[in-house]
Amino acid sequence: MKKLFSCVVLLLGALLLLAGCGEEQRKEGEYAIYYYNIEKTKIEAEGYDSSGATGEKLILELLQRLQSKPESDKLRRTIPEGIEILGIKSNGRHLIIDLSKTYLNLSVTDEVLMRAAIVRTLLQSPDYSLVSFTIESEPLTNKDGSLIGSMAADSFVDNPGQQITSNKEATITLYFASSDGTTLVKETRDVHYSSSISMEKLVMEHLIEGPKEGGQATIPSGTKIITVSVVDGICYMNLDSTFQNQNQEITEEVVLYSIVNSLTELPGVSKVQISVNGDTTGMVRYTYELSKLYERNTALFYTEE
Repeated sequence: MKKLFSCVVLLLGALLLLAGCGEEQRKEGEYAIYYYNIEKTKIEAEGYDSSGATGEKLILELLQRLQSKPESDKLRRTIPEGIEILGIKSNGRHLIIDLSKTYLNLSVTDEVLMRAAIVRTLLQSPDYSLVSFTIESEPLTNKDGSLIGSMAADSFVDNPGQQITSNKEATITLYFASSDGTTLVKETRDVHYSSSISMEKLVMEHLIEGPKEGGQATIPSGTKIITVSVVDGICYMNLDSTFQNQNQEITEEVVLYSIVNSLTELPGVSKVQISVNGDTTGMVRYTYELSKLYERNTALFYTEE
């Protein structure tokens, strides 16, 4: 294992490509370095001309850029002091980055989005196609103890952004509250949307919009979606504090599983975690902890007798 820097921190912010970057063909030696935006709600790319290094030397160079101040005053440096990168090693096209235990102090949202920024930056190198992280030589795991494993550049879902490419059509399934607020009512909706928006955010936007065929909205009108990311089948949904202004006549369980069941209708999503302004220490309302991962619950589906 090669020694890298003595102090490097991986506090990164969300999953948005800067308009015009990422999908276009890069010239040789040109790379995109992903930094926080000033509000730390997403990541944006800033162009960088490399020294021409390859292999692990290029990885070192890109990591050095991530711990440097970006040129734009609208961006924040990605890697401040605090979390030490103990070393890197490679196994063929698989790049492994070893971090200190201080990494575990990151919030769930920051931790997930940090990985996205690092992976996207480093896998521009033609020498590698996978990245995984270890914590003082131990494999990185989710909060529930499951292994995270290796990640490719397409392991992450972008937030919608400035890249407008084409319009698409899809059928989505949403779950709203029944009239008495104790069960879930299914609604199928045909939608038109921009290809730049993730399906996860699309579903949440329509869920916030409320039902069209009966039932009650489970999410307060005006709730903002701060960030959305999907990693290893887990959808991390970060909402603003408006989410907490819930209709008390709808049970907490129905509010939670309207979100979980709607998102798990999508392929690639098996679990959901909700945070409020990036914080997972509280409750959905009184009982269900934000820090937990929630799977689909069909027991709440409304059926007519």
